[in-house]
Amino acid sequence: MSDDRPIPQPRAVPPPTKHQLALMIWLAVFPTLTVLNLALSGSLQGLPIVLRTFVLATIAVPIVIYGVMPHLHRLRARLSTGLR
Repeated sequence: MSDDRPIPQPRAVPPPTKHQLALMIWLAVFPTLTVLNLALSGSLQGLPIVLRTFVLATIAVPIVIYGVMPHLHRLRARLSTGLR
C-alpha cells in the first residue's frame, strides 16, 4: 500500500532585509563584546586601545559568525514561517 500524498516542502525563507540583518548583527556583537570585555579586562588592561580592540575583535568575530549568527538565522526563519 503506497501513500501518494505529496510530501510538503519546507517554505523558503527570504534573506533578511538590511534592517533585520543590522539588528541581528547588533544582537550578536553587543553581548559578545560585553562578555569578552568583562572576562578579559584584567588581562588587556595595560595594552594600548588599538591592540586591545584588535584582540577583542579577533576573538569576537569568529564567535559571532560561527557561533551566534547561525542561531539567530534559525530563530528568524522559525519566526518568519510561524513555527514555534
